[in-house]
Amino acid sequence: MELQKRSFTEVVLDLAQRYQIPVRTLASEQKQALQARLSLQEQLYEILAIATRFYEHALRQPVGQDAQDYLQRQRQLREETIQQFRLGYAPPGWQVLYTYLVEQKGYPPALVEQAGLILPRSNGDGYYDRFRDRLMIPIMDAQGRVVGFGGRTLSNQEPKYLNSPETLIFKKGQLLFGLDKARQAIAQRDQAIVVEGYFDVMALHQAGFPQAVASLGTALSQAQIKLLLRYTESKQIILNFDADKAGQRAADRAIGEAADLAYRGDLRLRILTLPAGKDAADFFTGDEATLAAQQAAYQGLLDQAPLWLDWQIQTLVQQYDLEQGDQFQQASQALSELLAKLPNATLRSHYIHHCAELLGRHDSRLTLRIEEALRQQVRGHRWQGRSQKWQRPADYNLRQAAEEQLLRLYLHCGEYRPLIRQTLQARDIEFSLSHHRWLWRQILAIEEKHCAGLPAPDDLYNAEWPLHSPTETGTQLRDLDLVSHLFDRLNEAEDASLLTPLLHLDETTASSLDRPKLVIQAAAAALERIAVEKRCRCLLQSWQETVALILRQSPATEDLRRYLVLTNSDTEIDDISGVAPEGLQRLEQLRRDYYRHRKYLQQLDQQRCPSLAVIRDYS
Repeated sequence: MELQKRSFTEVVLDLAQRYQIPVRTLASEQKQALQARLSLQEQLYEILAIATRFYEHALRQPVGQDAQDYLQRQRQLREETIQQFRLGYAPPGWQVLYTYLVEQKGYPPALVEQAGLILPRSNGDGYYDRFRDRLMIPIMDAQGRVVGFGGRTLSNQEPKYLNSPETLIFKKGQLLFGLDKARQAIAQRDQAIVVEGYFDVMALHQAGFPQAVASLGTALSQAQIKLLLRYTESKQIILNFDADKAGQRAADRAIGEAADLAYRGDLRLRILTLPAGKDAADFFTGDEATLAAQQAAYQGLLDQAPLWLDWQIQTLVQQYDLEQGDQFQQASQALSELLAKLPNATLRSHYIHHCAELLGRHDSRLTLRIEEALRQQVRGHRWQGRSQKWQRPADYNLRQAAEEQLLRLYLHCGEYRPLIRQTLQARDIEFSLSHHRWLWRQILAIEEKHCAGLPAPDDLYNAEWPLHSPTETGTQLRDLDLVSHLFDRLNEAEDASLLTPLLHLDETTASSLDRPKLVIQAAAAALERIAVEKRCRCLLQSWQETVALILRQSPATEDLRRYLVLTNSDTEIDDISGVAPEGLQRLEQLRRDYYRHRKYLQQLDQQRCPSLAVIRDYS
């Protein structure tokens, strides 16, 4: 595990499959579902591996000569690089690959379609190849298995790049192009370089920087960042996006995803900026005579790459003409908003001074005045943002993970359906994400149709209804095969791709069903916690508005200043004498409500702890 940076589950299942050792962790029906899913995965891997060899072979044929010329002359890739990345060519023609896989190899068309290689004709009469007359770039998972393709046009065909669709084994947001080849180098060099495109990765690997990966045309996600962090001890990731505006926007989006990890010290994020008009693939010409100089230049840029916050500050300042009064004020405002997000006071103070020097252009007197003004602005932003202290970007992910856990358990563990219903009723929880609400409505409709004598919803939620009800209705409810019925309705869903994974179990999701009661408790507590946090935000907002009203009506007193502790610490305040009478009762009630909710949050955290890791894995 340590050498390959793989999870315990991945290693155990790999060894079990290699040595044909049964892994007994699931009930028989769960095991059957898991085995069916694993069997389908293996078939998809097999089909994609054969397709890769087919495309590689086509590249070496006369029909692939233009693709070879493009790789060698325009992209200046050496033969060993072409072979290393297993590049190929999809011939023109509507059914070339279809004929090979279906008619010659005998694979069912539906299975080849699930692999993302063919599409059904609109009139329902047969299939046609998804990729035609394109340079084919295999996309592999961390274990080196082909899971999809990127196809680049060699003509004016649109789009320029055509990727495989999302499939059972191809999830763009959870993959990084080149990671299978880069992970060992990332561990050895203790850093990862993230670039934008396939050919950027190939150029860097060819030039002696094998720690490079790409994010598959999407903004770098937290899931991808966490995947990279498995392989680097120092947690160092360097973003090397294009120097144009699109590249800068991509860097900004990646910083937005990574900021929470960077603030906590879980990530050292740096930004490498190439000369204008160049990307990583352009930086290296492929000329052996100049390669050493290019390697040294790129290594120098790597070594000098600034931390993400320094890069953001510098980029922001460069957007404004500081000689113009209005733009100077806009720059100051933008910098103060950025610095107000820093949670560490010492770090915040350092960057306030740094920004003041940039704005003051190293005029010492002006810098001092600007620094004090920046401190006031930052303090104001942090004050205004107190009611948002609970509002974390992870809330959506946490809600999604918790709702998924409850729905997955409901679908695959029938004996716990009554308990889940009771829990939802007792905690006043509803599924809030639209695709989950749709799925829950379908579940209720299916149960009403197939379970004779099913109690009304209020009776079914009743906490006195036994977990293992011996009644015929209870047995029908527990034994109902919801998954099969739901498959027939999925074509009606707008977000079917988000729901399909709930109907299947893989080794990770199946293992989360081992302790259903704890998972139900943790998931329900997580959902209730989000609602309580929202109430805390509302209370803080009301508290701020009340204080502002008092300040407008009368001068601030020492006792009122002491109330500011409420927004900066968890200490309760008992002495509220001296506050204006008209605000006294309101402030006191808000204070009591706030701390009552805070204490309840602690109780919810205790309920989440036994299986908090299960929820966190999906957030």
